[in-house]
Amino acid sequence: MADLLTDTQIETALAGLGAWSREGDSITRTAELADFPQAIQVVNVVAERAETAQHHPDIDIRWRTLTFTLSTHSEGGLTEKDTALAARIDEAISSV
Repeated sequence: MADLLTDTQIETALAGLGAWSREGDSITRTAELADFPQAIQVVNVVAERAETAQHHPDIDIRWRTLTFTLSTHSEGGLTEKDTALAARIDEAISSV
């Protein structure tokens, strides 16, 4: 079980996750890659990292544009699981 983050904790975490923004009880990020194969490469890396963390993002794939949404549904909001995975998604995007 993970504790919900306070508004202040969320704001602090988002300050270090520049591409992410809060949307209610979720955080979201959109990334545009060079082409569709590169976008799918990022999705595959994120899938492996998410599986390791046992925490999975919602991913919307539109050609070369990916939108990631994170929330800890079992807790009803944002937890450290979300901000940690957001950082790992950022790393995946930067690695391609």
